[in-house]
Amino acid sequence: MRILTGIQPSGALHLGNYFGAMLPAIRLQNEGEAFYFIANYHSMTSLTDPRLRRQYTLDVALDFLACGLDPKRCVFWKQSDTPEHTELAWMLTTLTPMGLLERCHSYKDKVAKLADGDAGAVNHGIFAYPVLMAADILLYDTNIVPVGKDQKQHLEVTRDIAMKFNHVFGDTFVVPEPRIQESVAIVPGLDGQKMSKSYGNTIELFGEEKATRKKIMGIVMDSRTPAEPKPDADKNLAIQLLKLVAPAEVATDYENRLRAGGLGYGDLKKALFEHYWTYFAPARARRAELAANLDYVNQVLNEGAVRARAIAQKTLARAKVACGLD
Repeated sequence: MRILTGIQPSGALHLGNYFGAMLPAIRLQNEGEAFYFIANYHSMTSLTDPRLRRQYTLDVALDFLACGLDPKRCVFWKQSDTPEHTELAWMLTTLTPMGLLERCHSYKDKVAKLADGDAGAVNHGIFAYPVLMAADILLYDTNIVPVGKDQKQHLEVTRDIAMKFNHVFGDTFVVPEPRIQESVAIVPGLDGQKMSKSYGNTIELFGEEKATRKKIMGIVMDSRTPAEPKPDADKNLAIQLLKLVAPAEVATDYENRLRAGGLGYGDLKKALFEHYWTYFAPARARRAELAANLDYVNQVLNEGAVRARAIAQKTLARAKVACGLD
């Protein structure tokens, strides 16, 4: 069974990325033949600074390796090191109906969110994102693609495109199956919304200690005094975050103390910071080692690209024969 996951380098990875995508993805390296790529082609739809793209790409590599991705048990590489992605995307886009892409929720959402309502401000990359995603998946004869509910439609587009290609040109691509991650944690941000870089409400995985402490201590609470019981303690933002990074019994104890009354919000936030800092201490140490040995990191990515490209070239050649481009 071959499993594939892409990670877009669009900024510093945060707590929401870790529990919502990174940790579930890393666990998959024990379940099958796992492929992970850094989707730097996809980052071009929203990021234009080449310096930042290089930095974010390196950061993703460091973060994933620090958090437990094992290059001996998976294939890990940069998307741009396998140009077959973009070549296959063109072949697929000639069979992709405009209406199929126009119905994609992510495209419609981006159009709707434009302040001036000018759909012309949405670049073609955003519109055609699902086609490149289809190429990413189909190149590797992928069997399983883990996706959250927000990406399920894009995988359905991939399946539609693959089946249409197979119908028009003969059996060429493996049609992938989704693995919907129903239980993926939705991590609340500092303002109570879903943690997201676009909302500016994140806690970075590997931020500086002083800045991270300041962010956590700055979480806004309600005006109730420490002595007042909080029967809704389970809805408290700090408690929700504490449950992710503290032992279960510790988080339960703080929740019970908050519910009963007598626990100050300041003490709760201090506990959250300490457990957060402790939880990621081994990964921080590993990341520092990796950052001091970038030759090794680049070697991992280069070796991953060689392994990935060997498969991608065979698939692309098969597709070219099928449609008469050989």
